Amino acid sequence: MQITINGRPRALDHALNVTELLSQLGYPDRGVAVAVDGVVVAKASWPSTIVTDSREIEIVTAVQGG
Repeated sequence: MQITINGRPRALDHALNVTELLSQLGYPDRGVAVAVDGVVVAKASWPSTIVTDSREIEIVTAVQGG
């Protein structure tokens, strides 16, 4: 299965929900926003949002600085 994450192609063995995908990619539990095919997915919906073939995923992390 092929998806695109932040503009880069990536192969997955099988469909995952957003929570599983973020965990597999090593993202933190907090400070992350996700969009699937251009639609922002609320964190409460991550477990029920399945990433399937050909989806375009954008993952943005919060950055602190001063």
